[in-house]
Amino acid sequence: MSGDKPETKIVADGRMSDSHFGAVNTPVYRASTILYPDLAAIKANTQPYTYGRRGTPSTQSFEDAISSLEGAARTVSVTSGIQAIGLAILSVCSAGDHLLMVDSCYEPTRTLCDRTLKRFGVQTTYYAPDDDITAHLKPNTKAVFCESPGSLTFEMQDIAAIAKATHAHGASVLMDNTWATPLFFRPLEHGVDLSIQAATKYIGGHADVMLGYVAANEKHAGRLHQTHGDLGLYASGDDCFLGLRGLRTLAVRLARHQETGLALARWLQGRPEVARILHPGLPGDPGYGLWKRDFSGSCGLFGVVLKPVSEARLAAFVDGLQHFGIGYSWGGFESLIVPAHIRRAVRPFQAEGPVLRIHAGLEDVGDLIADLEKGLERLRT
Repeated sequence: MSGDKPETKIVADGRMSDSHFGAVNTPVYRASTILYPDLAAIKANTQPYTYGRRGTPSTQSFEDAISSLEGAARTVSVTSGIQAIGLAILSVCSAGDHLLMVDSCYEPTRTLCDRTLKRFGVQTTYYAPDDDITAHLKPNTKAVFCESPGSLTFEMQDIAAIAKATHAHGASVLMDNTWATPLFFRPLEHGVDLSIQAATKYIGGHADVMLGYVAANEKHAGRLHQTHGDLGLYASGDDCFLGLRGLRTLAVRLARHQETGLALARWLQGRPEVARILHPGLPGDPGYGLWKRDFSGSCGLFGVVLKPVSEARLAAFVDGLQHFGIGYSWGGFESLIVPAHIRRAVRPFQAEGPVLRIHAGLEDVGDLIADLEKGLERLRT
């Protein structure tokens, strides 16, 4: 099915109906021990499933579907996005190596680098999203990590240019692509070696599963699989079943998230309480050119910079919202709003007032706008 469009791949690929009595969905396999028919089978080591941690039909269905969508040589599934990030880094970096990390990265990624990876002897330095990375590369740089757009401040990166410079240096390119999903941006086609997804978010889509994956090109597939196994990582059959269920409807959900997200962003752009909107899919955004060149769509996640306002007024706005939950994560059917606590190592992020991150869910867009309008009235009074 290599010639099929992505919207078809997410519905068709990874099915194993012939092996499961015609069932459309691969059943949930909960397994640790896998039995061999005889000693010769153990010696031959050709049995497709050997131990639950090393894969079952549930994990294979999910990973095969993702590999098809990503254009990957291999995908491995894990239990969260941050676990996928850690696995990807550890598959290319060792003690004494240098990791160059984008300064707009997901906050848990920064914590992982500054605390745990440092303890294991991996040095991390940061670069601004729009930097020419050449000046930041060191003799021991083994990986450059990208996140485009960043999940709090939404700066875009020139992934192709970064990949060209990184590969010329002999290092690997890793990218957290959770915002766009492989439906709107396929990292491996732009020079990325390891494509990372917090499948908890849009892939799962229902706020009820913790899941992540790393998809590798041919060069990196073997080392990724080896590190995944050595660390004893896996995702359960139940979680992969839920991930695959979400994947089947990703295209229709993402289209709605995109439509509603842009509608909310445009409406907020015209409000007097708002200083600016952080959304690369909006004309006039600093990242719009790169987004337009490389991406085929946007999701429902964007940022809002308010004009200066007291904590009490900000709380009046947010706490009284009826259709926006106050909570972390995103990508589910529900709309969310949280304050963005932005940390930078290279240069401060300039914001006129408080920064909020909004996820546009699947509710009626008119209801969401009315809710925000009432909230901004509370903010003013």
